[in-house]
Amino acid sequence: MKLLKSLLLLLALVSISNVWAQGEKRFKIHTVAFYNLENLFDTINDPLKYDEASPMMEMKANRSEVYKKKVKNMARVVANIGSDMANNSPAIIGVCEIENRDVLEDLVNDPLLLGKDYGIIHFDGPDKRSIDVALLYQKALFKPIDSKSHELLIYDDVSRKRVFTRDQLLVTGKLEGDLIHILVNHWPSRSGGEARSRSKRVGAAKLNKRIIDSIQSKDPYAKIFTMGDLNDDPTNESVKKVLKAQKDKKRVGLKGIYNPFEKMFTEKGYGTTAYRDAWSLFDQIMMTKPLLEDDYSSFRFWKAGIYNKAYLTNKRGRYEGYPFRSFADGGFTNGFSDHFPVYVYLIKEAIED
Repeated sequence: MKLLKSLLLLLALVSISNVWAQGEKRFKIHTVAFYNLENLFDTINDPLKYDEASPMMEMKANRSEVYKKKVKNMARVVANIGSDMANNSPAIIGVCEIENRDVLEDLVNDPLLLGKDYGIIHFDGPDKRSIDVALLYQKALFKPIDSKSHELLIYDDVSRKRVFTRDQLLVTGKLEGDLIHILVNHWPSRSGGEARSRSKRVGAAKLNKRIIDSIQSKDPYAKIFTMGDLNDDPTNESVKKVLKAQKDKKRVGLKGIYNPFEKMFTEKGYGTTAYRDAWSLFDQIMMTKPLLEDDYSSFRFWKAGIYNKAYLTNKRGRYEGYPFRSFADGGFTNGFSDHFPVYVYLIKEAIED
């Protein structure tokens, strides 16, 4: 209700300031989101991949039924993200922890999403666990122009052997005519401890920054989103020192990056995943300055949020309040994910026909 009142107030203020010259204005709203789907693997053993270690493949019975429930649960969440305000599922949603294109085909063809006609952009990556990132988009709203998978070359600090991890997906396209660029990430985990693994995420951030710099060298006013499960908080070195993401919109320079999730983490204590009674906000969506301007003749950022509805949380026990994950103690819980999704709303002045 507070969110609705805030939007109505915003629209009222814009309308009042222009009422004499242009009359009242209406705005389109679209949701851009990201969701870690927590081991969305199929039930088929791929001899070319190390998928045996997935929770799905480790199940001894009812694997097919579990898979169907898992897909349906994921579809329910995707269908609901942003619907309170946009009256629609996300126009664009980045995802991670998916095994292949097949599981995404099953997801977008679920009855809850079939009518949205989602397209899929996915590349098979080199991750040793066979998990990838991807982008889903409503074909009626977003028109892809180009897509590329950027290889992340990082090495273990001790063995100096290459760490095979997720590529970074870059998609360029038009959201109802507005040119935007979307980077989808799943940065290296904290396996072995945060300090020991830090350099890997710093390396991922450096690749991310190079991609963004390359886009901005051609167009300083490019509208760029970078999103994903970063396995780092908004305050960590990878985000603050490498990407130089700002928590205050007023401090974002022309080629700078804004992170609306930093204040949620530092000032409100919000998170998207929890471990040992501590919340982390690993899932983030950041953006460049052109998305922050006050001219709503094209899509601009309005508000960010964490989709943490009650049905996505544990209701009791040791993990009460934590994300209600799909797999625990070697079995399927009929839950959702160990991460909450994140989203941003974009608004644009609607032109009267």
